[in-house]
Amino acid sequence: MDAHVTLLRITYSPEIVNSEAIYVSSNSFPVKAVNFEPAGHSFHTAALKALGLDEEEEADTDDQSVLSDDKGHSYMPSSGYSSKGKKKSGNEDNQQDHYALLGLGHLRFLATEEQIRKSYRETALKHHPDKQAALLLAEETEEAKQAKKDEIEAHFKSIQEAYEVLIDPVKRRIYDSTDEFDDEIPTDCAPQDFFKVFGPVFLRNGRWSVTQPVPSLGDDNSSLAEVDSFYDFWYYFKSWREFPHADEFDLEQAESRDHKRWMERQNAKLGEKAKREEYVRIRSLVDNAYKKDPRILRRKEEEKAEKQRKKDAKILAKKRQEEEAAKAVEEERRRKEEEEKRAAEAALNQKKLKEKEKKLLRKERTRLRSLSSSIVSKKVLGVSGDDVETLCMSLETEKLRSLCDELEKTGEDNERAEILKSALRGDDEKKQQPNGSVQNGAMPPPAKPENTLSGYEKKERPWDKEEIEMLRKGMQKYPKGTSRRWEVISEYIGTGRSVEGILKATKTVLLQKPDSSKAFDSFLEKRKPAPVISSPLTTRQDREVENGTPTLTENVPISGPDVASSSTEDVWSAVQERALIQALKTFPKETAQRWERVAAAVPGKTVNQCKKKFTVMKESFRSQKST
Repeated sequence: MDAHVTLLRITYSPEIVNSEAIYVSSNSFPVKAVNFEPAGHSFHTAALKALGLDEEEEADTDDQSVLSDDKGHSYMPSSGYSSKGKKKSGNEDNQQDHYALLGLGHLRFLATEEQIRKSYRETALKHHPDKQAALLLAEETEEAKQAKKDEIEAHFKSIQEAYEVLIDPVKRRIYDSTDEFDDEIPTDCAPQDFFKVFGPVFLRNGRWSVTQPVPSLGDDNSSLAEVDSFYDFWYYFKSWREFPHADEFDLEQAESRDHKRWMERQNAKLGEKAKREEYVRIRSLVDNAYKKDPRILRRKEEEKAEKQRKKDAKILAKKRQEEEAAKAVEEERRRKEEEEKRAAEAALNQKKLKEKEKKLLRKERTRLRSLSSSIVSKKVLGVSGDDVETLCMSLETEKLRSLCDELEKTGEDNERAEILKSALRGDDEKKQQPNGSVQNGAMPPPAKPENTLSGYEKKERPWDKEEIEMLRKGMQKYPKGTSRRWEVISEYIGTGRSVEGILKATKTVLLQKPDSSKAFDSFLEKRKPAPVISSPLTTRQDREVENGTPTLTENVPISGPDVASSSTEDVWSAVQERALIQALKTFPKETAQRWERVAAAVPGKTVNQCKKKFTVMKESFRSQKST
């Protein structure tokens, strides 16, 4: 005993590295204590034996006897299978510790295959029944020797069974999966204790990982890349852990092939259920750690602050953009209002100026008519009211003023008549334009009575066949949409034709249509004067004779002199007819107060007279056209 005591020491395997758990075991040989008195359950068993009541228990303990090795551990033989094919669901505490039997309790799942073989050879050589003969001789009775022999053989069989399980990778994986393990998952912890609480849990569960080595949880100073890598590993964690269920069926006990397949399906269902439960356990561990990890919480706060900052910046930029847009709209509105205001003021000033000019023009016309009234009534030098109206309609305000001033300086009617005649001659010369147009709405007197309009229009050079052909080709070559089309066609013809002449030729010469602007003029030239018919009717005329003459009220037939006086009111001169035609062209049907304006443009005629004349001319034109 003293020699054994001097050899006591604490040993550990070289596979153990720093900062990891160290399993301590004793290398001393077992010491048989024969002088100890039973206590506890052993005392109860001894008391039953003394009373002769231990026969049934002895029968039960023949198959399952408690064996003790040199290190003080208790072991039970491996459980068998029932005749129905189900494995015995014995208590896990009764299962033997294979690693402890081989002396590898300090390494357990870290033990290598070589270590298992070496430990098995040493343990088997030590506990072989042939090596335990000395223990049999120490027993006094035959029954004790037989019991000791059975105990030694059962112990040796347990060692062989442990070696068979641990040396087979499949059986060893199943055994390691059912080995003692803490499945507890922490749910809550203080932020400062996070790494102390969750670090050992991840290290403990990392033994089931297919991928090795398992990344470490790190500390509070770990980078975000390392943190993300750690959680990515655990969220896609792959476990090799097996889950042999207590109610699984032993395939070796199958009675037939179908029975074996049925057992395999039942075992697969139980295994899948256990794997799902393990996946949920690992996932809850990772989720709890992710929620409590201070590094993740800090990053979420930073992302939230950054998101809020971007949102605020976006809102501020949008607000500035809206303010700028509103400011631009307001500036545009003010600019338009100012432009409209300036345009309205300019239009109002222009309107006032025109009204003022019109007022002065009417004043000067009235002044000229009043100065010429005596000359017109006396027919001095043949000056008539039409001549005065022609001057009123053709001369501008300044010229009318100068003419009236000149008339006022002269008191004689003959001199005034000469001034008016000279003004008429000068006005006729100024009205002659190169294109035969007439200004200010007044028509000049005809140079020849038999031709009403031909004397006031410029005779254009007739178009020959070559020019007409060139015009047709030019219109085809330069269709509508060509820039400065008519100028280009004029250059293409090359005979010096003006744009106005080309436009006119396209409607008359090229299309072989008559000039519509001269249709009514030709009608006036060819029409016959309407005959004067005396009315056979009589009217009652009430005449009041002033200066003491009596008043006669009687039926008086209208005779020749009266008819002549009434017919003189409907007599239209050539100037008046041309003025009416020009006024009708100037003021179309849609013009407001058309006839009042037409009557104002025709000297010496009223609205009713202009309407009657227009009706007569229209009927005459239609009859001429029908014939």
